[in-house]
Amino acid sequence: MVTVLAILAAVWGVFMALAPVLQIRRMLRTRSSEDLSLGYFGILLPGFGLWLGYGVARADWALIVPNIVAITVTVLTIAVALVLRRRVRGESRPGPSAHRQAS
Repeated sequence: MVTVLAILAAVWGVFMALAPVLQIRRMLRTRSSEDLSLGYFGILLPGFGLWLGYGVARADWALIVPNIVAITVTVLTIAVALVLRRRVRGESRPGPSAHRQAS
């Protein structure tokens, strides 16, 4: 029974870890990460790391696999958000040609 529960928990953990892919898809579709809280993901990331460490210490694949997926997807979510935010900031700044025209 414990093995079945571990497998079910690990599978559902992977589904949970993949959930932010929906947010990534939305950010890419709208080309905006304005409604994403980086703080939220910043709090989750160390937690996933701790659970991964605990799983490794126990040699428990039911903890290791979902947390590797969660760390990967969380880092990807943060990276996409930061790239989109840099693009928005870059677009709002006048380029070198704008300075020359104003002079």
